[in-house]
Amino acid sequence: MKRPEGVDRTPPPAPPPPSQKRQKPHKPQQPHTAPKRLTTDTSSQPQKIQQSQKLEQSRPARAKPEAHSPGGASRRRSERVAARIRRRAERGEVRRFTRQSRRRRLTATLLVVGVLSLIGGVATVALSPLMALSSIQVLGTERLEASEVAAALDEHRGTPLAVISDADVRADLEQFALIRSFSTEIVPPDTLIVRIVERAPLGVVPRGSAFDIVDAAGVVLESVSERPAGVARIDVETVAPDDPAFRSVAEVLVALPSRLRQAVSAISATTRDDVRFTLDVGNHAVVWGSAERSEYKARVLSAALAATDQSVRWEYDVSAPDSLVVRRAD
Repeated sequence: MKRPEGVDRTPPPAPPPPSQKRQKPHKPQQPHTAPKRLTTDTSSQPQKIQQSQKLEQSRPARAKPEAHSPGGASRRRSERVAARIRRRAERGEVRRFTRQSRRRRLTATLLVVGVLSLIGGVATVALSPLMALSSIQVLGTERLEASEVAAALDEHRGTPLAVISDADVRADLEQFALIRSFSTEIVPPDTLIVRIVERAPLGVVPRGSAFDIVDAAGVVLESVSERPAGVARIDVETVAPDDPAFRSVAEVLVALPSRLRQAVSAISATTRDDVRFTLDVGNHAVVWGSAERSEYKARVLSAALAATDQSVRWEYDVSAPDSLVVRRAD
């Protein structure tokens, strides 16, 4: 009997035995086929080789290692040379820095040693007996005896010159009222020179039956029984540098020319603005006023003395020097 078309001719699989597990329906088991045996077909090998060569040619060419390229070798050689030069430069820099440090330390050490040696040498020479004081010279004295001043410094003989100070010399010279100032000079190896500036007598101040000679600072230089010639008598209440009347008198006497100052017989003041004095020659009276413009007043007074009759006693008022007033004193 002929089967109808469209019907599968394959017979249905036989049901599994009861002992076997039932397969899952959604994963049908493939029919078991025996593995194919690998056989070498020599006839197809050339074709496969050609295909592999084409595949290799189609792949991008890999860069060759630098070890086998001439450029890489020269670059590594340059790097080694540069590294060697850098190391050599670093070693040279270290050596140079070390040399400079040693040189600076050596220079500083030599400088310190030199300074200490110099100080030690100077101190040794200065304090040695070779530089001890043995000769004293006193210069600039007129009213003082230079030998008396030198004798006051005898206690310093045998002392190193470097040890003698101005304070020590000042303490020994304070006993001389005529010394206004002094300066010292050391002349190696053993000489001390003392230059004296004496006080200049300004006038005399009556003190009982005697006269005290004073300078512009009011310091009593000496006492005499009679007024010395050419020294004016000062009539003020207080002889002191801080007294206005005495200070004005001192400023006027210092400003007067030497010839005119020696002609003043007496000068007085009660305030700083009423200085007046008399002259020995002709017994003329002079109204001076304050100590301001004293030099100009002195020129005006000299001209007035030269222009008037000296046989007559005059009073010259130069307190306002631009308006001189001359009148008879009788």
